Amino acid sequence: MDSFRTLDDFDFSGKRVLVRIDVNSPLDKKDLTIKDTSKILSAIPTLKELSDKGARTAVLSHQGRKDHWDYIPLSQHADILSAQMGKKVRYIDDLMGDEAKRAIMALGNGDIILLKNVRSYAEEDHKLSPEHHAQGALVKHLAPLFDFFVNDAFASAHRSHASLVGFTHVLPSAAGRLLEREVRSISKIVECPKRPAVFVFGGTKFSDSLPIVKHILASGIADAVILGGLVGLAYSAAAGKDIGEENLKIIRHELSPEHVNEAKAILSEFGSRISLPIDVAFDKNGTRAEAPLGQELPPYPSLDIGSKSIALFSQILSGAKTILISGPVGVFEREEFSIGTRSVFDMSTSSSAFCIIGGGHTTAAANQMSYAKRISYISTGGGALEHFLLGKPLPVIEALRHAALRER
Repeated sequence: MDSFRTLDDFDFSGKRVLVRIDVNSPLDKKDLTIKDTSKILSAIPTLKELSDKGARTAVLSHQGRKDHWDYIPLSQHADILSAQMGKKVRYIDDLMGDEAKRAIMALGNGDIILLKNVRSYAEEDHKLSPEHHAQGALVKHLAPLFDFFVNDAFASAHRSHASLVGFTHVLPSAAGRLLEREVRSISKIVECPKRPAVFVFGGTKFSDSLPIVKHILASGIADAVILGGLVGLAYSAAAGKDIGEENLKIIRHELSPEHVNEAKAILSEFGSRISLPIDVAFDKNGTRAEAPLGQELPPYPSLDIGSKSIALFSQILSGAKTILISGPVGVFEREEFSIGTRSVFDMSTSSSAFCIIGGGHTTAAANQMSYAKRISYISTGGGALEHFLLGKPLPVIEALRHAALRER
Protein backbone atom coordinates (compact mmCIF):
# COMPACT_ATOMS: atom_id res chain seq x y z
CA MET A 1 0.00 0.00 0.00
CA ASP A 2 3.01 2.33 0.42
CA SER A 3 3.85 2.03 -3.29
CA PHE A 4 1.63 5.00 -4.14
CA ARG A 5 0.68 8.19 -2.31
CA THR A 6 -2.69 8.63 -0.60
CA LEU A 7 -4.63 11.60 0.77
CA ASP A 8 -2.60 11.29 3.97
CA ASP A 9 0.57 12.38 2.17
CA PHE A 10 -0.33 15.92 1.14
CA ASP A 11 -1.64 19.16 2.67
CA PHE A 12 -4.57 20.17 0.46
CA SER A 13 -5.71 23.28 2.35
CA GLY A 14 -6.20 26.15 -0.08
CA LYS A 15 -4.79 24.08 -2.94
CA ARG A 16 -6.46 23.39 -6.27
CA VAL A 17 -6.97 19.64 -6.68
CA LEU A 18 -8.05 17.83 -9.85
CA VAL A 19 -9.87 14.59 -9.03
CA ARG A 20 -10.72 11.78 -11.47
CA ILE A 21 -13.63 9.61 -10.35
CA ASP A 22 -15.78 7.02 -12.14
CA VAL A 23 -19.50 7.80 -11.98
CA ASN A 24 -20.43 5.93 -15.17
CA SER A 25 -23.90 4.68 -14.24
CA PRO A 26 -26.68 2.55 -15.75
CA LEU A 27 -29.40 4.70 -17.34
CA ASP A 28 -33.06 4.23 -18.08
CA LYS A 29 -33.23 4.07 -21.87
CA LYS A 30 -36.62 5.81 -21.94
CA ASP A 31 -35.77 9.04 -20.17
CA LEU A 32 -31.98 8.75 -19.66
CA THR A 33 -32.27 9.07 -15.89
CA ILE A 34 -29.74 7.32 -13.65
CA LYS A 35 -31.04 3.95 -12.44
CA ASP A 36 -28.33 3.05 -9.90
CA THR A 37 -26.27 5.59 -7.95
CA SER A 38 -23.76 3.16 -6.37
CA LYS A 39 -20.73 4.43 -8.27
CA ILE A 40 -21.62 8.06 -7.67
CA LEU A 41 -21.98 7.50 -3.94
CA SER A 42 -18.65 5.64 -3.80
CA ALA A 43 -16.85 8.86 -4.76
CA ILE A 44 -18.23 10.85 -1.83
CA PRO A 45 -15.70 9.92 0.90
CA THR A 46 -12.78 11.34 -1.12
CA LEU A 47 -14.65 14.45 -2.25
CA LYS A 48 -15.93 15.15 1.26
CA GLU A 49 -12.50 14.70 2.81
CA LEU A 50 -10.91 17.08 0.32
CA SER A 51 -13.65 19.64 0.89
CA ASP A 52 -13.32 19.33 4.67
CA LYS A 53 -9.57 19.86 4.34
CA GLY A 54 -10.12 23.10 2.44
CA ALA A 55 -9.19 21.88 -1.02
CA ARG A 56 -10.46 23.69 -4.11
CA THR A 57 -11.67 20.70 -6.07
CA ALA A 58 -12.50 20.19 -9.75
CA VAL A 59 -13.74 16.76 -10.77
CA LEU A 60 -13.35 14.82 -14.01
CA SER A 61 -15.44 11.80 -14.96
CA HIS A 62 -17.28 10.17 -17.85
CA GLN A 63 -20.68 8.75 -18.71
CA GLY A 64 -21.10 6.37 -21.63
CA ARG A 65 -19.13 6.56 -24.85
CA LYS A 66 -19.31 9.26 -27.48
CA ASP A 67 -21.93 8.46 -30.14
CA HIS A 68 -23.55 5.86 -27.81
CA TRP A 69 -27.04 6.33 -26.40
CA ASP A 70 -25.75 6.55 -22.80
CA TYR A 71 -23.36 9.43 -23.52
CA ILE A 72 -24.98 12.29 -21.62
CA PRO A 73 -23.90 15.40 -19.68
CA LEU A 74 -22.94 14.96 -16.02
CA SER A 75 -25.49 17.39 -14.61
CA GLN A 76 -27.57 14.58 -13.04
CA HIS A 77 -24.45 13.20 -11.42
CA ALA A 78 -23.64 16.60 -9.93
CA ASP A 79 -27.19 16.87 -8.55
CA ILE A 80 -26.92 13.44 -6.90
CA LEU A 81 -23.54 14.30 -5.37
CA SER A 82 -24.95 17.59 -4.08
CA ALA A 83 -27.98 15.91 -2.51
CA GLN A 84 -26.00 13.14 -0.87
CA MET A 85 -23.15 15.34 0.37
CA GLY A 86 -25.36 18.15 1.60
CA LYS A 87 -23.03 20.47 -0.28
CA LYS A 88 -23.36 22.07 -3.70
CA VAL A 89 -21.38 20.36 -6.44
CA ARG A 90 -21.70 22.75 -9.37
CA TYR A 91 -21.78 21.32 -12.88
CA ILE A 92 -19.73 23.19 -15.49
CA ASP A 93 -20.68 22.35 -19.07
CA ASP A 94 -17.13 22.85 -20.30
CA LEU A 95 -14.01 20.71 -20.01
CA MET A 96 -10.93 22.80 -20.74
CA GLY A 97 -12.18 26.00 -22.37
CA ASP A 98 -12.52 29.48 -20.94
CA GLU A 99 -15.66 28.70 -18.93
CA ALA A 100 -13.99 25.73 -17.21
CA LYS A 101 -10.83 27.70 -16.52
CA ARG A 102 -12.75 30.62 -15.01
CA ALA A 103 -14.70 28.25 -12.76
CA ILE A 104 -11.50 26.54 -11.63
CA MET A 105 -9.74 29.81 -10.83
CA ALA A 106 -12.81 31.06 -8.92
CA LEU A 107 -12.92 28.04 -6.59
CA GLY A 108 -12.84 28.83 -2.87
CA ASN A 109 -11.65 26.61 -0.05
CA GLY A 110 -13.95 23.58 0.22
CA ASP A 111 -15.67 24.24 -3.13
CA ILE A 112 -16.34 21.44 -5.63
CA ILE A 113 -17.17 21.62 -9.34
CA LEU A 114 -17.81 18.80 -11.82
CA LEU A 115 -16.53 19.44 -15.33
CA LYS A 116 -18.03 18.27 -18.63
CA ASN A 117 -18.01 14.59 -19.61
CA VAL A 118 -14.31 13.93 -20.21
CA ARG A 119 -15.12 11.71 -23.18
CA SER A 120 -16.04 14.88 -25.07
CA TYR A 121 -12.25 15.14 -25.51
CA ALA A 122 -11.46 13.25 -28.72
CA GLU A 123 -8.19 11.79 -27.47
CA GLU A 124 -9.47 10.73 -24.04
CA ASP A 125 -9.81 7.03 -24.81
CA HIS A 126 -6.60 6.65 -26.81
CA LYS A 127 -4.54 3.91 -25.15
CA LEU A 128 -1.27 5.73 -24.64
CA SER A 129 1.38 5.98 -21.94
CA PRO A 130 1.25 8.68 -19.25
CA GLU A 131 4.14 10.42 -21.03
CA HIS A 132 2.24 10.55 -24.31
CA HIS A 133 -1.02 11.66 -22.72
CA ALA A 134 0.86 14.38 -20.81
CA GLN A 135 1.61 15.99 -24.18
CA GLY A 136 -2.07 16.07 -25.14
CA ALA A 137 -4.40 19.07 -25.02
CA LEU A 138 -6.34 17.94 -21.93
CA VAL A 139 -3.30 17.75 -19.67
CA LYS A 140 -1.61 20.80 -21.18
CA HIS A 141 -4.72 22.97 -20.67
CA LEU A 142 -5.69 21.79 -17.18
CA ALA A 143 -2.54 20.68 -15.35
CA PRO A 144 -1.05 24.21 -14.97
CA LEU A 145 -4.19 25.25 -13.04
CA PHE A 146 -3.74 22.63 -10.30
CA ASP A 147 -1.43 21.79 -7.43
CA PHE A 148 -2.37 18.09 -7.09
CA PHE A 149 -4.02 15.23 -8.95
CA VAL A 150 -6.09 12.59 -7.14
CA ASN A 151 -7.28 9.43 -8.88
CA ASP A 152 -10.21 7.64 -7.27
CA ALA A 153 -11.54 5.89 -10.40
CA PHE A 154 -10.88 2.24 -9.58
CA ALA A 155 -13.59 1.01 -11.96
CA SER A 156 -11.54 2.52 -14.81
CA ALA A 157 -8.13 1.52 -13.44
CA HIS A 158 -7.59 -0.99 -16.26
CA ARG A 159 -7.70 1.79 -18.87
CA SER A 160 -4.76 3.91 -20.00
CA HIS A 161 -6.83 6.97 -20.92
CA ALA A 162 -5.75 10.61 -20.88
CA SER A 163 -7.63 11.77 -17.78
CA LEU A 164 -6.67 8.60 -15.90
CA VAL A 165 -2.90 8.50 -16.37
CA GLY A 166 -1.78 11.72 -18.09
CA PHE A 167 -1.86 14.04 -15.07
CA THR A 168 0.25 11.70 -12.94
CA HIS A 169 3.21 12.52 -15.16
CA VAL A 170 3.14 16.24 -14.39
CA LEU A 171 1.41 16.74 -11.02
CA PRO A 172 2.03 15.40 -7.49
CA SER A 173 -0.48 12.54 -7.42
CA ALA A 174 -2.35 10.41 -4.90
CA ALA A 175 -4.92 7.63 -4.78
CA GLY A 176 -8.32 8.56 -3.39
CA ARG A 177 -9.96 6.66 -0.54
CA LEU A 178 -12.02 4.42 -2.83
CA LEU A 179 -9.08 3.32 -4.95
CA GLU A 180 -6.98 2.80 -1.82
CA ARG A 181 -9.71 0.67 -0.24
CA GLU A 182 -10.30 -1.34 -3.42
CA VAL A 183 -6.63 -2.27 -3.73
CA ARG A 184 -6.43 -3.26 -0.06
CA SER A 185 -9.60 -5.35 -0.12
CA ILE A 186 -8.94 -7.18 -3.38
CA SER A 187 -5.31 -7.77 -2.43
CA LYS A 188 -6.63 -9.56 0.62
CA ILE A 189 -8.33 -12.22 -1.48
CA VAL A 190 -5.58 -12.46 -4.10
CA GLU A 191 -2.46 -12.48 -1.92
CA CYS A 192 -3.48 -14.02 1.40
CA PRO A 193 -7.05 -15.33 1.41
CA LYS A 194 -8.31 -17.27 4.39
CA ARG A 195 -8.93 -20.86 3.34
CA PRO A 196 -10.91 -22.33 1.81
CA ALA A 197 -11.43 -19.61 -0.79
CA VAL A 198 -14.48 -20.08 -3.02
CA PHE A 199 -15.14 -17.96 -6.11
CA VAL A 200 -18.64 -17.79 -7.64
CA PHE A 201 -19.04 -16.72 -11.27
CA GLY A 202 -22.45 -16.20 -12.84
CA GLY A 203 -23.90 -13.82 -15.37
CA THR A 204 -23.55 -14.15 -19.12
CA LYS A 205 -19.86 -13.63 -19.99
CA PHE A 206 -18.61 -17.15 -20.65
CA SER A 207 -15.62 -16.09 -22.78
CA ASP A 208 -14.52 -13.51 -20.19
CA SER A 209 -14.64 -16.13 -17.43
CA LEU A 210 -12.24 -18.56 -19.11
CA PRO A 211 -8.87 -16.87 -18.37
CA ILE A 212 -9.98 -15.85 -14.88
CA VAL A 213 -11.18 -19.32 -13.85
CA LYS A 214 -8.01 -20.89 -15.23
CA HIS A 215 -5.72 -18.37 -13.51
CA ILE A 216 -7.27 -18.44 -10.04
CA LEU A 217 -7.30 -22.26 -9.99
CA ALA A 218 -3.81 -22.72 -11.49
CA SER A 219 -2.28 -20.09 -9.18
CA GLY A 220 -4.02 -21.48 -6.10
CA ILE A 221 -5.86 -18.23 -5.36
CA ALA A 222 -9.15 -20.17 -5.33
CA ASP A 223 -9.64 -23.55 -3.71
CA ALA A 224 -13.00 -24.04 -5.43
CA VAL A 225 -15.04 -22.36 -8.16
CA ILE A 226 -18.83 -22.35 -8.52
CA LEU A 227 -20.26 -21.56 -11.96
CA GLY A 228 -23.89 -20.51 -12.42
CA GLY A 229 -26.02 -18.42 -14.76
CA LEU A 230 -25.33 -18.69 -18.48
CA VAL A 231 -21.65 -19.13 -17.63
CA GLY A 232 -22.47 -22.37 -15.80
CA LEU A 233 -24.62 -23.56 -18.71
CA ALA A 234 -21.83 -22.83 -21.21
CA TYR A 235 -19.32 -24.87 -19.21
CA SER A 236 -21.91 -27.63 -18.90
CA ALA A 237 -22.33 -27.64 -22.68
CA ALA A 238 -18.54 -27.77 -23.11
CA ALA A 239 -18.53 -30.78 -20.76
CA GLY A 240 -20.93 -32.53 -23.13
CA LYS A 241 -24.15 -32.12 -21.15
CA ASP A 242 -27.45 -31.49 -22.86
CA ILE A 243 -28.43 -27.96 -21.81
CA GLY A 244 -31.51 -27.75 -24.02
CA GLU A 245 -32.05 -26.14 -27.40
CA GLU A 246 -33.48 -22.91 -25.94
CA ASN A 247 -30.34 -22.33 -23.86
CA LEU A 248 -28.11 -23.19 -26.80
CA LYS A 249 -29.85 -20.52 -28.87
CA ILE A 250 -29.00 -17.90 -26.24
CA ILE A 251 -25.31 -18.77 -25.82
CA ARG A 252 -24.43 -20.30 -29.19
CA HIS A 253 -22.47 -17.18 -30.21
CA GLU A 254 -20.25 -17.72 -27.13
CA LEU A 255 -19.61 -21.39 -27.88
CA SER A 256 -16.90 -21.00 -30.49
CA PRO A 257 -14.64 -24.06 -30.94
CA GLU A 258 -11.80 -22.13 -29.32
CA HIS A 259 -13.85 -21.26 -26.23
CA VAL A 260 -15.29 -24.75 -25.92
CA ASN A 261 -11.84 -26.34 -26.16
CA GLU A 262 -10.49 -23.95 -23.54
CA ALA A 263 -13.37 -24.78 -21.19
CA LYS A 264 -12.82 -28.51 -21.76
CA ALA A 265 -9.13 -28.12 -20.87
CA ILE A 266 -10.02 -26.21 -17.68
CA LEU A 267 -12.55 -28.87 -16.68
CA SER A 268 -10.10 -31.66 -17.46
CA GLU A 269 -7.36 -30.14 -15.31
CA PHE A 270 -9.39 -28.62 -12.48
CA GLY A 271 -12.75 -30.41 -12.67
CA SER A 272 -12.57 -31.69 -9.10
CA ARG A 273 -12.50 -28.08 -7.87
CA ILE A 274 -15.27 -26.77 -10.18
CA SER A 275 -18.99 -27.10 -9.40
CA LEU A 276 -21.54 -26.76 -12.21
CA PRO A 277 -25.35 -26.61 -12.00
CA ILE A 278 -27.03 -30.01 -11.80
CA ASP A 279 -30.54 -28.69 -12.39
CA VAL A 280 -32.23 -25.55 -13.68
CA ALA A 281 -35.43 -23.58 -13.20
CA PHE A 282 -37.59 -22.19 -15.99
CA ASP A 283 -40.90 -20.45 -16.58
CA LYS A 284 -43.61 -22.94 -17.45
CA ASN A 285 -46.87 -21.13 -18.15
CA GLY A 286 -46.09 -18.42 -15.60
CA THR A 287 -44.89 -20.79 -12.86
CA ARG A 288 -41.37 -21.74 -11.74
CA ALA A 289 -40.58 -25.32 -12.70
CA GLU A 290 -37.35 -27.31 -12.43
CA ALA A 291 -35.59 -30.08 -14.34
CA PRO A 292 -32.21 -31.85 -14.07
CA LEU A 293 -29.45 -31.03 -16.53
CA GLY A 294 -28.08 -33.86 -18.65
CA GLN A 295 -31.36 -35.13 -19.98
CA GLU A 296 -33.81 -33.68 -22.49
CA LEU A 297 -35.08 -30.36 -21.12
CA PRO A 298 -38.48 -28.79 -21.76
CA PRO A 299 -38.49 -26.11 -24.51
CA TYR A 300 -37.97 -23.17 -22.17
CA PRO A 301 -34.86 -21.06 -21.44
CA SER A 302 -33.29 -21.58 -18.02
CA LEU A 303 -33.78 -18.59 -15.72
CA ASP A 304 -32.21 -19.86 -12.47
CA ILE A 305 -30.36 -22.76 -10.92
CA GLY A 306 -32.60 -25.48 -9.46
CA SER A 307 -33.05 -26.61 -5.86
CA LYS A 308 -30.44 -29.40 -6.11
CA SER A 309 -27.85 -26.95 -7.41
CA ILE A 310 -28.79 -24.56 -4.61
CA ALA A 311 -28.21 -27.31 -2.03
CA LEU A 312 -24.84 -28.25 -3.62
CA PHE A 313 -23.58 -24.66 -3.88
CA SER A 314 -24.78 -23.84 -0.35
CA GLN A 315 -22.86 -26.79 1.07
CA ILE A 316 -19.64 -25.63 -0.62
CA LEU A 317 -20.11 -22.02 0.51
CA SER A 318 -20.95 -23.00 4.09
CA GLY A 319 -17.35 -24.02 4.75
CA ALA A 320 -15.68 -21.11 2.95
CA LYS A 321 -13.60 -18.49 4.74
CA THR A 322 -13.14 -16.24 1.69
CA ILE A 323 -15.83 -15.76 -0.97
CA LEU A 324 -15.91 -13.71 -4.16
CA ILE A 325 -19.16 -13.37 -6.12
CA SER A 326 -19.11 -12.00 -9.66
CA GLY A 327 -22.39 -12.28 -11.53
CA PRO A 328 -25.86 -13.47 -10.44
CA VAL A 329 -26.69 -17.15 -10.99
CA GLY A 330 -30.19 -16.42 -12.31
CA VAL A 331 -32.55 -13.73 -13.58
CA PHE A 332 -32.75 -12.08 -10.17
CA GLU A 333 -34.99 -9.26 -11.45
CA ARG A 334 -37.89 -11.75 -11.40
CA GLU A 335 -38.75 -12.74 -7.85
CA GLU A 336 -39.44 -16.40 -8.61
CA PHE A 337 -36.04 -16.73 -10.30
CA SER A 338 -34.04 -14.81 -7.72
CA ILE A 339 -33.97 -17.84 -5.40
CA GLY A 340 -30.58 -19.12 -6.59
CA THR A 341 -28.83 -15.75 -6.35
CA ARG A 342 -30.50 -15.10 -2.99
CA SER A 343 -29.25 -18.44 -1.65
CA VAL A 344 -25.67 -17.64 -2.73
CA PHE A 345 -25.83 -14.28 -0.94
CA ASP A 346 -27.51 -15.81 2.09
CA MET A 347 -24.93 -18.54 2.58
CA SER A 348 -22.04 -16.17 1.85
CA THR A 349 -23.13 -13.64 4.46
CA SER A 350 -24.41 -15.95 7.20
CA SER A 351 -20.93 -16.99 8.34
CA SER A 352 -17.73 -15.19 9.31
CA ALA A 353 -16.33 -15.50 5.78
CA PHE A 354 -14.82 -12.42 4.13
CA CYS A 355 -17.20 -11.87 1.20
CA ILE A 356 -16.47 -9.52 -1.68
CA ILE A 357 -18.71 -8.90 -4.68
CA GLY A 358 -17.98 -7.13 -7.96
CA GLY A 359 -19.71 -6.06 -11.14
CA GLY A 360 -22.76 -3.89 -11.74
CA HIS A 361 -25.33 -6.70 -11.96
CA THR A 362 -24.05 -8.38 -8.81
CA THR A 363 -24.20 -5.11 -6.90
CA ALA A 364 -27.68 -4.40 -8.24
CA ALA A 365 -28.81 -7.85 -7.07
CA ALA A 366 -27.32 -7.33 -3.61
CA ASN A 367 -29.04 -3.96 -3.32
CA GLN A 368 -32.39 -5.28 -4.54
CA MET A 369 -32.28 -8.17 -2.08
CA SER A 370 -31.02 -6.04 0.84
CA TYR A 371 -27.76 -7.97 1.25
CA ALA A 372 -25.44 -5.04 0.54
CA LYS A 373 -24.94 -4.11 4.20
CA ARG A 374 -24.11 -7.71 5.10
CA ILE A 375 -21.35 -8.08 2.49
CA SER A 376 -17.78 -7.45 3.64
CA TYR A 377 -16.81 -5.41 0.60
CA ILE A 378 -18.53 -4.32 -2.62
CA SER A 379 -16.09 -3.54 -5.42
CA THR A 380 -16.97 -0.90 -8.01
CA GLY A 381 -14.76 -2.67 -10.53
CA GLY A 382 -15.85 -4.90 -13.38
CA GLY A 383 -13.01 -4.95 -15.89
CA ALA A 384 -10.59 -3.58 -13.29
CA LEU A 385 -11.50 -6.37 -10.86
CA GLU A 386 -10.98 -8.96 -13.61
CA HIS A 387 -7.54 -7.53 -14.41
CA PHE A 388 -6.63 -7.59 -10.73
CA LEU A 389 -7.72 -11.22 -10.37
CA LEU A 390 -5.65 -12.13 -13.44
CA GLY A 391 -2.57 -10.50 -11.95
CA LYS A 392 -2.40 -8.01 -14.81
CA PRO A 393 -0.92 -4.55 -14.18
CA LEU A 394 -3.56 -1.81 -13.87
CA PRO A 395 -2.39 1.32 -15.78
CA VAL A 396 -3.90 3.72 -13.22
CA ILE A 397 -2.15 2.05 -10.30
CA GLU A 398 1.12 1.77 -12.21
CA ALA A 399 0.95 5.47 -13.09
CA LEU A 400 0.39 6.40 -9.44
CA ARG A 401 3.32 4.22 -8.39
CA HIS A 402 5.63 5.82 -10.93
CA ALA A 403 4.48 9.26 -9.79
CA ALA A 404 5.34 8.35 -6.20
CA LEU A 405 8.82 7.18 -7.25
CA ARG A 406 9.50 10.45 -9.10
CA GLU A 407 8.46 12.48 -6.05
CA ARG A 408 10.77 10.68 -3.64
